[in-house]
Amino acid sequence: VWDVGHQAYGHKLLTGRRDGFQTLRSRGGVAGFPKRSESPHDMFGVGHASTAISAAVGYAAARDARGEDHSVIAVVGDGALTGGLAFEGLNNAGQLQTDLTVILNDNKMSISPNVGAIAKYLTRITSGKHYNRLEADLWDLLGKLPKGSKAQVLAGRMKESLKQLVVPTILFEELGFKYFGPIDGHDLPVVIRTLEAVRRLKGPILIHLITSKGKGYRFAEEDGQRYHGVGKFDRHEGIKVVKPTVPSYTSVFGQSLCALAASDERIHGITAAMPAGTGLSQFKERHPRRFHDVGIAEGHAVTFAAGLACDGRRPVVAIYSTFLQRALDQIMHDVALQKLPVVFAVDRAGVVGEDGPTHHGVFDLTFLRMVPGMVVMAPRDEDQLRHMLATGLAREDGPSALRYPRGAGCGVPLEGDATPLPIGRAETLRRGDDVCVLAVGSMVQPSLAAARDLATAGIGVEVVDMRFVKPLDEDILRSVWERHRHVLTVEENSVRGGFGAAVLEWSAQQSGGGPRVELVGIPDRFQEHATRAELLAAIGLDADGLAERIRRCAEGSGRSQAQSAS
Repeated sequence: VWDVGHQAYGHKLLTGRRDGFQTLRSRGGVAGFPKRSESPHDMFGVGHASTAISAAVGYAAARDARGEDHSVIAVVGDGALTGGLAFEGLNNAGQLQTDLTVILNDNKMSISPNVGAIAKYLTRITSGKHYNRLEADLWDLLGKLPKGSKAQVLAGRMKESLKQLVVPTILFEELGFKYFGPIDGHDLPVVIRTLEAVRRLKGPILIHLITSKGKGYRFAEEDGQRYHGVGKFDRHEGIKVVKPTVPSYTSVFGQSLCALAASDERIHGITAAMPAGTGLSQFKERHPRRFHDVGIAEGHAVTFAAGLACDGRRPVVAIYSTFLQRALDQIMHDVALQKLPVVFAVDRAGVVGEDGPTHHGVFDLTFLRMVPGMVVMAPRDEDQLRHMLATGLAREDGPSALRYPRGAGCGVPLEGDATPLPIGRAETLRRGDDVCVLAVGSMVQPSLAAARDLATAGIGVEVVDMRFVKPLDEDILRSVWERHRHVLTVEENSVRGGFGAAVLEWSAQQSGGGPRVELVGIPDRFQEHATRAELLAAIGLDADGLAERIRRCAEGSGRSQAQSAS
């Protein structure tokens, strides 16, 4: 069982997918992560870290229940050990004392360099050279002595005493695991001998391998972050760094947070092991005392932010949409219930492309919208993102969230200081009499493009940038309901429980029939991997697809009042 996917590429090559490996992470090709539907050799589908040990314990318990005798192995990176779920699995395995092997692939990296006490603890183990040599000698001695003899028992006790002396409080053994290592993970004969030796042992075992991220490829060895997950590139020249002509939403967020923090010392930036990915690297450099990387521990990040907010600080938690799902309980009970002013910067909202269904951020509007007291915003461009960040930070009586997509912004100028917006106020961007489109976030620009195209065909499309998914602008909705017979809600989120559902909930409480409302968004199924542009086109959320939906709506098909994309 593999923890996260990039470790498993070698596994995929060895299990029947070598010939098609050039299609990796492309539409219809090999997935970037282990996937049960792709191969019987992929034992557990993964994408979020720290799950392998728990899944492997489940496999081991199922094996034991059937009275079988095969090995169960979990391969985890040291980055996964910054997540609490990994320790929940270790704790359960130590309690069950079932046969289970955990291989710890320790390269001191997740995407960014690992942080925290566990990373320091592993470094202490790997730096204990004298102990490592003594342990190797004793391991060899134990194998030569008669099994069960007093001499073997004495040698085993010596091993434990030396371990406690040189590396105090061995965490894994206290959790019930037999610990072996650290071992050079690139020395294949040593790794194989170790695996063969521990296979005969009973109970939970942890093998600690030391590896180098990108080993054997110079470019990857020198820049583990850039080569963590890659697209196509020239292997002889490496990835060509092209400076974008238009800044990404992520970079604009990072710059804006730095600017706001310069004038407000209460602002803190929090990330879960992704300072570069969430745009907080610059914040880390400028405000190191107010920057916090908590490791792959999203739930802790949110409750940590709640603690900061309780003491008068203004925390901003920057987490990808797909990973924020792991912290819903903490958002609900630790932040919202206490009406704490925590700001959630929800990066990679919507479809994200090649990483596929484990990483698409298409549920955040649904689960954030249901949280009492939460203000939910979605900017139509990078300039509006700045103002929405300021809006969240200006709020005193509860949490706020702003969600924005992966990739480049729209190229709009960033002028003046970021200033708060009036909460719950939408903005009409284009007038039209035939159909009204209520759009949020990344769907505003393609809706405008569709409206311009349809104008040449004599179809008048009104486009409203709702800006706020919660609270809705009820005044503008009432105006639309009075003037239009056809309304489309457009969002880059699941149509189940998202923005469109919020509009329908509001509409159901109004007197009178109201317009026919069609919900356009992500269909109620998991989306596979492809480029972001390919996915949006396939779903019908690009300008052409929206123009066709609006055209059909304008022509009128006699369909029922509430419809959704399918």
